[in-house]
Amino acid sequence: MQVLKLTLATSISLLCIACASPSRNNDVPQTPQASSSKARIVKSKDGTFTGEMVGKAAAGSKFAKLQIGMDMNEVQDIVGRGPDRMHTYESGKRWIPFYFGNDARRMQVLYKNEGCLIFTGGNVWGGAGGDLVQIEADPSGKCYQP
Repeated sequence: MQVLKLTLATSISLLCIACASPSRNNDVPQTPQASSSKARIVKSKDGTFTGEMVGKAAAGSKFAKLQIGMDMNEVQDIVGRGPDRMHTYESGKRWIPFYFGNDARRMQVLYKNEGCLIFTGGNVWGGAGGDLVQIEADPSGKCYQP
């Protein structure tokens, strides 16, 4: 009986120690764009949140006129057309209980010969969204990862 109690106490102690050790990867998934040295963090046009600009848009190009925080209609007015390709995906915020923000989903769009844009895709019920959160100037289109 003593051996069983000692074994149980040791097992529980080891389990507690293992759970309390710090994570090596900080449990933060990094996208290739976010870890890129070319990414710049910039404030949205109204200053309420930050976004990323990856690469540098050519002077005078349509992407050079875009700003983080613009909505999809503003972007299409500047670019002059709809995107060539697009897809949506769930962000990690989708799984936060009682999260009501507008970026539980994301939408990535490709404009050929310009680059890729990422917009908030709405909350878990599909409402809201449409704010530009990342601009990637990449005329080759390799930025598009469906």
